[in-house]
Amino acid sequence: MKANNRETGEEKGLEITIRDIRKGDYKKAVQFAIAGMHFDWYFDNSFLLNLYGQYFWYSELNRATQAMAADVDGKLAGVLLAEIQGEEKACFSPGKALYVKAFDALQRRFSKRGAGAYLETNEELFAAFAKSNAPDGEILFFAVNPAVQAKGIGSRLLGELEQREKGKILYLYTDDACTYSFYERRGFTRSGEKDIVLDFKSKKVPLKCFLYSKRMGGDTENEQA
Repeated sequence: MKANNRETGEEKGLEITIRDIRKGDYKKAVQFAIAGMHFDWYFDNSFLLNLYGQYFWYSELNRATQAMAADVDGKLAGVLLAEIQGEEKACFSPGKALYVKAFDALQRRFSKRGAGAYLETNEELFAAFAKSNAPDGEILFFAVNPAVQAKGIGSRLLGELEQREKGKILYLYTDDACTYSFYERRGFTRSGEKDIVLDFKSKKVPLKCFLYSKRMGGDTENEQA
């Protein structure tokens, strides 16, 4: 992993500091994901919801070679994880890997038309993308505290990643239940999309899934997020 440099700046009067992820950030990062990535679609039970949030966080954290946090006035406000080819894992844990493996097996068995269908759709989008592209890595996890959105935090995190990985082609998955337009304003190209229906016991949720890609360090608009 590249050495992380601390950078501080001002966005709308807020002091934003970029630093390495710490273990003390994990719980809040899980809550950011639950709030911003509609995990409540999958589980009505709060205990299971938190278990899934931990599964998602640890699955991405174990893959990450870049693991950045953004603080606002000394408090965690955003997280970005990315996996870049040729770089060392930043926070790998064998114990968390076993947890992820067990949860993933259960998910694919008992939630084939819910979370499992979402994963399968992403795999299909990547297979089509990879036929004519050779990406250098993936943005795995990107979440900002909902209470401080639209303050430039996401832009600072993504801008830091672009500086570290300038010239490399990265991709990410998102959907139309998230603020996917943010990536378009940051110069990402929509490189794949597919309509699906997530089928849960209590409801069916139509969703459009996207794969976005970009060569890092290219032109972007100055957007707040």
